Amino acid sequence: MKFAFMSFSCPQLDLDEMLALARRLGYDGIEPRAVSGHAHGVELEATADQRREINRKALDSGIAICCVATSCQYADPQQTKEQVEDTLRYIDLAGDVGAPVIRVFGGRIPEKIGREQAIVLLDAALGVVAQHAAQRGITVCVETHDDWCDPDHLAMVLQRLKHPSIAVNWDIMHPVRAGKSIDQAFETLRPLIQHVHFHDGTFASGKIQLTPIGQGIVDHRRALERLMEMGYEGYLSGEWINWEPYQQHLPRELATMKGYEEELAERR
Repeated sequence: MKFAFMSFSCPQLDLDEMLALARRLGYDGIEPRAVSGHAHGVELEATADQRREINRKALDSGIAICCVATSCQYADPQQTKEQVEDTLRYIDLAGDVGAPVIRVFGGRIPEKIGREQAIVLLDAALGVVAQHAAQRGITVCVETHDDWCDPDHLAMVLQRLKHPSIAVNWDIMHPVRAGKSIDQAFETLRPLIQHVHFHDGTFASGKIQLTPIGQGIVDHRRALERLMEMGYEGYLSGEWINWEPYQQHLPRELATMKGYEEELAERR
């Protein structure tokens, strides 16, 4: 398995520092989160020269920029056009810096529209960006998040679209939060999974409280087992927002995940 971490863990580090950190700790990739005030510089505003330099630095380091995480979302009809335009720009950014994937959201569904209309909106928006994504060799991965935590809802969108450049970012926590087991979520999303987010936590007072892997509600061992069964070749990217210092959680969480992987490999 290939492991990465998002820039939420170390928003103060620039790209060189992130790449060096990943290499030192044994991660295979990094996932810059755009438009969040992080120091990595992987943003729409990056010039052509800066993008080439970002790509060169990643290649020279041997650490992949596995995904560019965006805020693009499509369920609000008043914002869909602008969000689609941004998505097209992020596809170009990812292509320029050598990232194979961008992460997008379905988005919160406004009260004035229902689930069925939201599915149509997402299908239409993703259909617009799919061809450009294919031309640039980028996969647009919609995350199981916000009003799309239930994998059945996200599967409805992608099964309507049926385009190889549109896939799923399986955040393994959020479907569990929506009442689905790891197996239920995996079976629904299996043919669509091209990127994975992992993190553990509990839900005290309706809010996510991050915990070390194995101390929360997510069965990461089972998630890894299912991904290994399918021969998953993408990245598993750790997402830890406003948590412990990165010096604490990045090595610890990677060791836990690699420990699970070794246990499972021995049983196969």
